[in-house]
Amino acid sequence: MYLVESKGGAISCMLFALLFLGTWPAIMTLLERRGRLPQHTYLDYTITNLLAAVIIAFTLGEIGTEKPNFLDQLSQDNWSSVLFAMAGGIVLSLGNLATQYAWAFVGLSVTEVVSSSITVVIGTTLNYFLDDKINKAEILFPGVGCFLIAVCLGSAVHSSNAKDNKEKLGSFSNDSKGIKDASTNKDLHSNEDLEKAKFGTAGFLIELENKRAIKVLGKGTFIGLAITFFAGFCFSLFSPAFNLATNDQWHTLKPGVPHLSVYTAFFYFSVSCFVLALILNVGFLYFPVLNLPKSSLKAYLSDWDGRGWALLAGLLCGFGNGLQFMGGQAAGYAAADAVQALPLVSTFWGVVLFGEYRRSSRRTYTLLVGMLSMFIVAVGVLMASSGHRK
Repeated sequence: MYLVESKGGAISCMLFALLFLGTWPAIMTLLERRGRLPQHTYLDYTITNLLAAVIIAFTLGEIGTEKPNFLDQLSQDNWSSVLFAMAGGIVLSLGNLATQYAWAFVGLSVTEVVSSSITVVIGTTLNYFLDDKINKAEILFPGVGCFLIAVCLGSAVHSSNAKDNKEKLGSFSNDSKGIKDASTNKDLHSNEDLEKAKFGTAGFLIELENKRAIKVLGKGTFIGLAITFFAGFCFSLFSPAFNLATNDQWHTLKPGVPHLSVYTAFFYFSVSCFVLALILNVGFLYFPVLNLPKSSLKAYLSDWDGRGWALLAGLLCGFGNGLQFMGGQAAGYAAADAVQALPLVSTFWGVVLFGEYRRSSRRTYTLLVGMLSMFIVAVGVLMASSGHRK
């Protein structure tokens, strides 16, 4: 198998992972805003997410002179480590499933900031001790502190932006007749000009509500933040679980049994992620949540609108996770958690593609700049803390 052995190689893996993991949420959000049911999108996504792990396992897991190879490990008595890897896949699947709904309620930028910050605060602390403290604590934990501040600022950004939107819609309703409540899921606009509304205007918000799959206008801010915090807690556990799977810090393997390679662990990790996502999303087709319309397997199979984008999102996420774990194996999983600064990428796509925070108040812009500043500092600090596994 191929191993990343240098600090430079590990950082390169983290940077590519940062790009991939910050882009796939934007694709998923785009499809939901175009009206594609999130159940359909996630089922497509999870297929190629597993495919990425299979490709990595049969290529990087089989080349090179390092042993053991991926296929060799499939027949070894390593089930204790396999279970840790699969547990990591389960919590990641739950976190990803939650975020696809949080993106609609909270927005792409804030969802990624808050969930990623919680991931770092909890997950990086756990990884630091699991990695036998190979990262520089005096550098690492100030970075964790920056993420913790970003959680608070992200929540404030969401509340401020929600207030801005409420004021815009209130002003629009006072000037227009025939505007109906979004919770009725009926046509909100009475004028074709709404379709040409600019980013950030009340007309744009109403037209977006008409098109999107998850209706959010009129809903409280608590729902979105609660889903986001749940996702962040789930995300905080998958990296430590993967760390235990590949390094066996708790000595659960029998003497003489080699540790799982990062490629074998990632394969089992992705299989459990796929199985849980398949079960839950097929269930959500027939028993949807958050007032989404019912669907069916037949409807899903015939829904080709946006399928290519959903499949691409799965590949980006799969390869992004794989690169993160490869970097973590070389430089320590605590340092590899720097890819949780992916909101920097997601915020770029959120502003460029979706017009998030356009025409918001000065208060919202100030909080947004503060939130992103904390992330810029945090990602640099976490990468600077990276050590080298002996």
